[in-house]
Amino acid sequence: MIDTLTIGIRFALYVNLMLLFGLPLFGLYGLKGPERLRGNVLPFRLMTIWLSATAILLSVLSIVAMTASMAGVELLEVDRASVEMMIYETPMGNAWAARIGALLMSFTIAIVMGGRKTPLWLALVSISAAGALASLAWTGHGAASDGIAGTRHLIADIVHLLAAGAWFGALVALGALLFRPARSMSKDHIRLTHRALEGFSLIGGLIVALIVLSGLVNSWMLVGPEHLLSMRSTLYGQLLIAKLLLFGGMLGLAAANRFRLTPAFGNAITGGGTLPAISQLRVSVICETSAALIILGLVAWLGTLEPPMSM
Repeated sequence: MIDTLTIGIRFALYVNLMLLFGLPLFGLYGLKGPERLRGNVLPFRLMTIWLSATAILLSVLSIVAMTASMAGVELLEVDRASVEMMIYETPMGNAWAARIGALLMSFTIAIVMGGRKTPLWLALVSISAAGALASLAWTGHGAASDGIAGTRHLIADIVHLLAAGAWFGALVALGALLFRPARSMSKDHIRLTHRALEGFSLIGGLIVALIVLSGLVNSWMLVGPEHLLSMRSTLYGQLLIAKLLLFGGMLGLAAANRFRLTPAFGNAITGGGTLPAISQLRVSVICETSAALIILGLVAWLGTLEPPMSM
């Protein structure tokens, strides 16, 4: 029961914190000037407030669930002294406290600065959200190793989380731009959406490179070359294979978006009749986002299992 609850909380935190980081980051590179400030394009201020508040609640649940798991008791049996000991006397608890601080910062920035006509607040939210998202590395396998190798693993884990958050946040933002009611699909909005798609295509190559490189480091540390042939015989290996296959599918969809669907969308804007191109992009973004959600669920599950190198 506790493991299932822990997986669910980890999954919700991954989704929440990646959106809190990735959405305002997309606003900085995917939109221009007044487009970042108009709530009718993407309501960044409202999203930041709700995502920050929700992440704080999920983080409170997570520390209680971690305490219950380590103590071997039910969630409702956890006492305050045990939670305080977890927070103040463990690296996971220290990371949790840092996350709460970063989330309070992003919440405050959105409240105080979110209405100002400057992109500075989006940058500050992205930075604080990056800290909150990076804190998840201390609750996974990346913090289990010692020495220089452990530091490299932890850094790779953080890079992996941030790159994945940038990708996931962009997918959700692009989906919000594409799935507008017909009455809101003005010519200006269509051009804005095409420009945002092209902008993400340019930065997407860097994001994919960071995910692949950091993923290779993590796999080397957690699986090791000597366990590659036996991966299918363990639950960890089976989940990891499923994750890799889904990631490969996302790469295929991303390539189709960049080299076929987005250029076709641009041609349709010039020649008229954008609906078929928009429909194809909608299907692609739905598939890519669904694959990303399943991957995050698998990652949350993998974090509760012993990797081959630990057995």
